[in-house]
Amino acid sequence: MTQNKISWIDKIPHPLAILFFMLIGASVLTYIIPAGEFDRELVDGVARVVNGTFHSVDQTPVNLFDTVIAIGIGFQEIADIVFIVFASAAMFGIFEKNGMLEDVVGSFVKSLGLKRKYLIVGMMTYMYGLLGIFVGYENNIALAPIAVIVSLAIGGDVLLGAGMAVGGISVGFGLAPFNPYTVGVGHQIAEMPLFSGWQFRSVLVFALLTVLVYYNISYFKKILANPEKSLSKGIDTHGLELSKPLEEYKTSARDKTVLGIFLLGLLVMLYGVFNLGWYINEISAIFIIIGIVSGLISRMSIEEISQVMSKSFETCALAAILIGAAQGLKVVMDAGHISDTIAHSFIGLLESLPKTASAVVMTMTQSITNIFIPGGSGQALVTLPIMIPVGDTVGITRQCTILAFQIGDGITNIFTPTLGGLIAMLGLCRVPYGSWIKYIFKFTAMAYVVCWIAMAIAVAINYGPM
Repeated sequence: MTQNKISWIDKIPHPLAILFFMLIGASVLTYIIPAGEFDRELVDGVARVVNGTFHSVDQTPVNLFDTVIAIGIGFQEIADIVFIVFASAAMFGIFEKNGMLEDVVGSFVKSLGLKRKYLIVGMMTYMYGLLGIFVGYENNIALAPIAVIVSLAIGGDVLLGAGMAVGGISVGFGLAPFNPYTVGVGHQIAEMPLFSGWQFRSVLVFALLTVLVYYNISYFKKILANPEKSLSKGIDTHGLELSKPLEEYKTSARDKTVLGIFLLGLLVMLYGVFNLGWYINEISAIFIIIGIVSGLISRMSIEEISQVMSKSFETCALAAILIGAAQGLKVVMDAGHISDTIAHSFIGLLESLPKTASAVVMTMTQSITNIFIPGGSGQALVTLPIMIPVGDTVGITRQCTILAFQIGDGITNIFTPTLGGLIAMLGLCRVPYGSWIKYIFKFTAMAYVVCWIAMAIAVAINYGPM
């Protein structure tokens, strides 16, 4: 009798265990890795690393007790992202209770027809990719569960829904031609025209989204042919599935009113983001307001609205804990003064490599750095002041260096457990982290190959301002 072979992906522990081991590992590294830091200068009010200023400092190892304390500090530092998770859950809890989302999704699928289910997957993937490009990452957290509802309505599972939403947003935002947090900050540091070279990056992000569409549809076909191959077995989908046959769905006047409130709230959010400098706290407030107003329109009492929102918090409590724990990792490394040492060591490897190899390794070092320093703009301010002169030394254009940074940061966003936005979206989609890695692993490998080919082309054509 043969036993099914268990792959290493199947052995991935719970994300809370992963983060716990990473925290302990970071604590140990503060005793081993020499402490060091770069000098920083204020540029437009932002602290930026000064190249060539790395120096040793006194060792400040972080003991076990202080490592646990770092989790609490991490929660304080990233409380805005934790709150937007709860705000999003509260809003969708109201939508679930009043039935608006179910009616709208049911009517949408009914209008297109199940015969066009593969078209729906493609459309949704591209749509979320565009949201990632033009709206951002954390700004889209609340929209991720919609894809899961659509996926279940057409016969898919929660992993397919996450593939459309989380995958699309991650690729769109990570490789966005106009990303202000990575490309924008990078161009400022490199003293280049803002968002120059957008044409090449546009082709790359569209190519990756197309690969993701193919990947999502291939998985969909596989589970339709054999439901046993679904990676979502055992996941509770109560409240996300359609409760009646498609032909019975229609949108009532109340559904249209609540949907209108939701869309109006999104328009207000977009206006605030692009014109008033709004970020996560303001967006969270919009979601809370949408939820309360939608509840009142649905003739729910304040008591009932409160109960629905309280119940909704249960589904995302783990995601909130993971976000705080992930930020605790950065707290430990900064307290031990090893973040700059690690960045300096990685980038020091590049100077002895040929141009193309150096560019590819740049993407790899940025990917590793992103696990420990999640957040595009913060990572840019630490690594790019060092990477850009190294790229100049080996003969890589500054545009190529920015692209290498963006690729390394962007693709890692698809799977890194230390990225709060990713964990938040997976939590709202009810997708366990281990299941997500099983789903997205092959696509991530494909994405790296596509991006490395693009990187080699960029070096060969001396990709520069356009």
